[in-house]
Amino acid sequence: MKYKTEAIENIKKFYDINAKTGLSPTQVTNSRIKYGHNNFEDQKGPNFLQKLLHHLLEVMNIILILVGLLSAYLAYISNGNYTKTIVVLLIVIINIFVSIFQENRAENALAALKKLSSPTSTVLRSGKRQTIPSSELVCGDLIELTAGVQVGADIRLLTSNSLQVDESSLTGESEPIDKNADLEITDEVPLGDQLNMVFSGTNILNGTAEGIVVAVGSKSQMGQIATLIGEQIKGKTPLQKRIDKLAKRLAIIAFAAGILIFVINLLYANVPLVDNLMTAVVLGVAAVPETLPVIVTLSLIYGVENMAQKKAIIRNVPAVETLGNATVIASDKTRTLTQNQMTIQKLWLSGQDSWSGGQLSNSEITLIQNFAYASNASAQLIDGDWEVHGDPTEAAIIRFLITHKLYQPEKAPKRLAELPFDSSRKKMTVVIPHPKNNEKYLVLTKGAFDRLAPSSQHQSQHPSLFNTENPSEQLSSSNDLLNQAQKIHDIFADQALRVLALSYKIIDKIPEDLTELENNLTFLGIVGMIDPPRLESKAAVQEARAAGIKPIMITGDHALTAKAIAQQIDIYRDGDKVIDGLTLKSMTDDELSQTIEQISVYARVSPEDKLRIVKIWQEKEQIVAMTGDGVNDAPSLRAADVGTAMGIAGTEVAKSASDIILADDNFATIVAAIREGRRVYTNIKKTIYYLLSANVAEILTMLIGAIVVWGMPFTGIQLLYINVLADGIPGFGLSREKADSHIMKQPPVGVKESIFSRGVSWRIAICSTAFIITALIGFYLGRFIEIAGLTPNHQLGKTMAFVILTLASTINVYNARSNESLFTRGITTNKMIFGTTLLSLGITVLFTNVPILMNILEVAPLSMTHWLIAIILALIPTLVIEITKVILNKQGKKFIG
Repeated sequence: MKYKTEAIENIKKFYDINAKTGLSPTQVTNSRIKYGHNNFEDQKGPNFLQKLLHHLLEVMNIILILVGLLSAYLAYISNGNYTKTIVVLLIVIINIFVSIFQENRAENALAALKKLSSPTSTVLRSGKRQTIPSSELVCGDLIELTAGVQVGADIRLLTSNSLQVDESSLTGESEPIDKNADLEITDEVPLGDQLNMVFSGTNILNGTAEGIVVAVGSKSQMGQIATLIGEQIKGKTPLQKRIDKLAKRLAIIAFAAGILIFVINLLYANVPLVDNLMTAVVLGVAAVPETLPVIVTLSLIYGVENMAQKKAIIRNVPAVETLGNATVIASDKTRTLTQNQMTIQKLWLSGQDSWSGGQLSNSEITLIQNFAYASNASAQLIDGDWEVHGDPTEAAIIRFLITHKLYQPEKAPKRLAELPFDSSRKKMTVVIPHPKNNEKYLVLTKGAFDRLAPSSQHQSQHPSLFNTENPSEQLSSSNDLLNQAQKIHDIFADQALRVLALSYKIIDKIPEDLTELENNLTFLGIVGMIDPPRLESKAAVQEARAAGIKPIMITGDHALTAKAIAQQIDIYRDGDKVIDGLTLKSMTDDELSQTIEQISVYARVSPEDKLRIVKIWQEKEQIVAMTGDGVNDAPSLRAADVGTAMGIAGTEVAKSASDIILADDNFATIVAAIREGRRVYTNIKKTIYYLLSANVAEILTMLIGAIVVWGMPFTGIQLLYINVLADGIPGFGLSREKADSHIMKQPPVGVKESIFSRGVSWRIAICSTAFIITALIGFYLGRFIEIAGLTPNHQLGKTMAFVILTLASTINVYNARSNESLFTRGITTNKMIFGTTLLSLGITVLFTNVPILMNILEVAPLSMTHWLIAIILALIPTLVIEITKVILNKQGKKFIG
């Protein structure tokens, strides 16, 4: 049954309702059995074991675990030590538990935000009015609605009296909705225009009503959205996919290198089987940057902390980087892009020019003051600031008076009579004492322009408003003035301003029938208001555009209003398209896909529409960041690559479906978070360049050493030392590196773009080649050339190669920091890199000079001449990279893109 279009009597018959007694206990039980309970299960998050398993099955962790276990087996059969196994497995444990800790912290923060509320509803059952938990409502219940109540189910209205409902959480509509039980609507009317229905999760602002519960639980509009949320499954983020792909490549390289060196040693070097296997495992250790997972995790977590300072709370850690590479931002209008408070932009006093800023005339002041007298909004002075309460449009009038220092509530006249606002009349009337004649009364009627202007007389002069001595001079009716009023109204409306009109008359006494007050009125003027853009919205949109991101607006508001705001903040440009929900529904997916890049504003859209927009953008290989605050936004928030919910105005459902929560509900915060996400991703790329340069050098140096039959240039523990201490420790500092100044002028990283794109791969090749050559020179000198009286030998050669690669890779962290010369940023500007570099170099000096520690690393003592040679050779890669940067910068290219 289509309840919004069905006759009330048919609905009563369908549920077998007695209008005087409501449902009986038996009917309640039967309805619950037939139509279901009024609740739906929350989506439960993964428990600790599920999180642990999820992280254990990440490709990089699997590789590290396999390397660790194989090292343990070989140590067992050769009676060796388990240092490599312990270090590798410890890295895995640290990485997993740091990730789980951050996820739990975000979940706990969200849980603390949830409101502990249990809404109730008043129903008629067995002839008695009863207040019950809303979760116990059933289809067929007769329900009463009053101001302040949260609607507990979907309801078809039976009666209504000045009923206004806040549906923003469901439709995104920022204005209160006037409901009317007597309205007949057609089947194709969108959710926001179903004025004879109220829906679960919305709030009654004003008036009273009675209705029939027609949908509960998963069948309600709220429940259908909850079902949509449950159907959306988030896949891995682009970064997670890239890291997995990198790990698989490294696994193949490690396996291939291990097999190759095993075969070389077997055929040419006659190495014992166990030693040969150990060498193959050592090469596996060399191929894997053990600290990369931890550094990536710490980079993301540092991004989380930075975003929190910028008022973006991260619930899903990888979303930090994903947001940085967003190519489309689909933003809600109200609160996110606008100030969420109606503001008077223009006013017009009949017969005069319209005001749009600047000094107010006395007559205009009188006009706006009388608008306030005919309003129910008010303001309180709290700690030096005015706090305005009431209907948003009336609050705009009070706020206007406060802004112009005209608000004086203590001087407001006493209200003698009132005809309240009614949605069918679309106006309200008050009676106050006449300001200049104690024997007369002033009637003020405020409401919709089309209900006041055509039926009122029109003033032609305003020497003194409400002059009672010679009214004929002022009250001459004029079709020209009516036409002028209509023209001004249309101008305001074309600018998407919400228009309120004010008329008045002077009476000798207050009639018993107050409806007589609204006859024979004189038109006074109009005000035009809108929820204006936030001051920072336009600059944020333009920054997003400069970064190669397409901003679009998706709102439940009307198309004209949405377009006006979008034009002001540069989301809508000439040639763009604006479409509404009905037009969207008439389009096939192919039609929408073909035109979606030209559409910048979507208005009056449903949750299914939002979800469809997100998915079609994703099918075009775009990374979509979606913002929203209502229940209606939750499915698209879950489906988007990055779902961003509002922290102040957002519903708990929206927050639970999101990856990021904006504590200040501000679009500019999203753009700031994108900048941070780009910094994180760039630093991860710098880390990969930094670590893999050493890893590639280690593998190829080992292979070349085997091929030329010089012996292995490194031992397994030396490679582990380089990977974990020499370049691993300074690598942590890269997570703290500041963003480059040009970071928001680069295009986003494409979904399928490799982590080695934009020149990273060949820059790794340049750096690792320099490492290989210098390490092999050092190995050769120590292995075959007598220097400073020291007899050359294999251990001395390995020590030289180890020291050179250790020093070179440690210093290389400064090359990775920036595309500019390492001296342009200053050696100490990144204190973490400076500190960890000194720490790493200090540990290296200890391990190569203290006998007990030298035994652990299997290194030989070096003479001062050997040290001097090693230091000079270790500086050569930095010199090569500095020269490369100079050449690239002259060509307008970046060392690390």
